[in-house]
Amino acid sequence: MSRVREAFCRGKAFIPFITCGDPDLETTERLVYALEEAGASLIELGIPFSDPTAEGPVIQEASSRALAGGVSTEKIFAMVSRIRKKTDIPLAFMTYANVVFSRGTEAFIKKAAEIGIDALILPDVPFEEKEEFDTVCRKYGIDLISLIAPTSQERIRKIAREASGFIYCVSSLGVTGTRSTITTDTGAMIRLVKEETDLPCAVGFGISTPKQAAQIAKTSDGVIVGSAIVKLCSQYGRDCVTYVSEYVKSMREALEP
Repeated sequence: MSRVREAFCRGKAFIPFITCGDPDLETTERLVYALEEAGASLIELGIPFSDPTAEGPVIQEASSRALAGGVSTEKIFAMVSRIRKKTDIPLAFMTYANVVFSRGTEAFIKKAAEIGIDALILPDVPFEEKEEFDTVCRKYGIDLISLIAPTSQERIRKIAREASGFIYCVSSLGVTGTRSTITTDTGAMIRLVKEETDLPCAVGFGISTPKQAAQIAKTSDGVIVGSAIVKLCSQYGRDCVTYVSEYVKSMREALEP
């Protein structure tokens, strides 16, 4: 069983997202250890990109700050290598196709596997175009995570049949960001998925409060939170680790039965 699947074997999974290099890579590394200690099941590491089309203002601004601070894919690879000497928590890169293309698809994925990355999430690659990435990911033992959205409808079954690792269910139309309410019937999406595969389903986009997390966890296998965490990193800078840790603990507790 892959480490990604194992992340869902100990109850409901809590999956935080952080932008690498915001405020700096030293803080990002400290955040990874703190997130694991606070109860994270798997951590999404965002590789900054200049035009992150799926992201709302919070994560877009974090990417801009990280890039302005000199963060590069090479430096992030080096950071992950250091992290892997201290922890085996499942790690996923979340980035955009151009970041992968710029290094060369095979070179990027091979290196990611060598440094211990377990999964890759590319929100701008539609299902119909995923094969060129998926083939290489499978070659190197990395799970390419499939996303399904409320608009996927009849494609949900097809996406589910070919997915690996876990399925990322997008709870809201539009870009990432916190929402006051989650109106999408994610339970219905997940039921369709479960008719096709036994892969776990985690829900993301818009979840920011323990109450929302608890509600979503009733029908899903895990909860993904990004913008609310990135906002804390922006607000507190290098002092953010304690605040993020406390927040994640409160979200983690909300998922406990």
